[in-house]
Amino acid sequence: MNTEQDKIDERLRRQIDFLIEIDKVKSVFRQTRIFHNKREENDAEHGWHMSLMALILSEYSNEKIDVSKVVKMALIHDLVEIDAGDTYLYKENQEDKREKETKCAERIFGLLPDDQRDEFLELWKEFEDKKSAEAKFAGSMDRIGPLMQNALDNGHAWKKHNVTSDKVLKVNKQIENGSEKIWEFARALIEGAVKKGDLKER
Repeated sequence: MNTEQDKIDERLRRQIDFLIEIDKVKSVFRQTRIFHNKREENDAEHGWHMSLMALILSEYSNEKIDVSKVVKMALIHDLVEIDAGDTYLYKENQEDKREKETKCAERIFGLLPDDQRDEFLELWKEFEDKKSAEAKFAGSMDRIGPLMQNALDNGHAWKKHNVTSDKVLKVNKQIENGSEKIWEFARALIEGAVKKGDLKER
């Protein structure tokens, strides 16, 4: 028969197991490079930067938002890439992405105690669905970071993958759903990159 101490120990063990497992996200590298160094960013750095962007730029959300909820989304949204890997934003075929990431979400968050598992899994799904005000704004932050990285890196990843301006505009237009002001800034970045020759126009 379990004592209260046994229950506490089991809960803590599951939480620690989760924290150890998600350390792997530091080894998932993305296509974009960090602002001040010519190396690829990892998912942990992306989540950290996205969280800070949400805190700093929350005043530009189209709707009133719970900023702490947006930060939670930012911190957990890419944990699924531990199993699924990073899918390049401009990749043509992304049909299997959601299925692979859902399986990983269930495994990763399943390491946690049931209440936290359910909370994080629902939060991740909410982010993916982009219907709530928080998810829309989190989606804007998820997009504007890599866009800035490309613009400040002379279009490095865009050139590497032969990405054109029409694709960049189409893929990043979801920024507008969370923040019209940030989308205005994003469009200026894209137009500037085209003028500089860092992004091919089409």
